[in-house]
Amino acid sequence: MFDASSMINAWNNYPIEQFPGLWEWMETQIRNGLLAMPSVALEEVEKKTPECGSWLALVQLGAHDIDNAILSEALRMKSLLGIVGDKYGGGVGENDLLIIATAFVTGAEFVSDEKRQNNLPSSPYNYKIPAVCSLPDVAVPCVNFIEYLKRSQQVFR
Repeated sequence: MFDASSMINAWNNYPIEQFPGLWEWMETQIRNGLLAMPSVALEEVEKKTPECGSWLALVQLGAHDIDNAILSEALRMKSLLGIVGDKYGGGVGENDLLIIATAFVTGAEFVSDEKRQNNLPSSPYNYKIPAVCSLPDVAVPCVNFIEYLKRSQQVFR
């Protein structure tokens, strides 16, 4: 399950014209159902990087809709972090929780390029995506794009 940050990072740092093999592999991953994005993450990509959004539409990326199970899980995570109402701190936002909850509910590994916090804030409502994923009550495997590529052991020529 890809976050918008990882897809945008990949698009901006590995241009399709210079890394066609990477993007052919990504397309294969998408077509085989091994790479997806929550609908809210896809909307972020389309807004921030329209060319990437167009490519994702062309290769028919499966956008995972937010359903009741995901909403319930996002609310549980929000409570774990001590976020009350719309009083989000300096950490995750509403869409972030929906994206993490999608990975949790689907049992997917999560790919996010949001910066890891070496020293966690004292207040959980300031936790960024990787810190939320690593909470024992969340436990969603979270890697960045480069880790995802390395673990694939793919060679792009």
